[in-house]
Amino acid sequence: MGATYWWMLLGMALVTYIPRMIPLTFLDGRKLPPFLTGVLGNIPYAVLGALIFPAIFHVQQGDLLFGIIGAVTAFTIALAGLGLMPVVLGTIGVLAVYSLFM
Repeated sequence: MGATYWWMLLGMALVTYIPRMIPLTFLDGRKLPPFLTGVLGNIPYAVLGALIFPAIFHVQQGDLLFGIIGAVTAFTIALAGLGLMPVVLGTIGVLAVYSLFM
């Protein structure tokens, strides 16, 4: 392994470590405003949506309906107020049944 590999590895480690270290260092023990707490609390959901939504259209080669049925099922179960596991297992179940008949 060359030096380029180790420099790249070190750079990636720093890039992932610094955003985690800064809040722990500078915000430790401070009370954040409720608005900022709400915004920061919703970031994981926004990122997850941005990662998952494009995959809906490419989930199965040539079958756009497969992704749409999965998305509608997941959104419906989630809007019913169920947790993450029922959403995942329910969507898998519906798509398994759909796959049997297609």
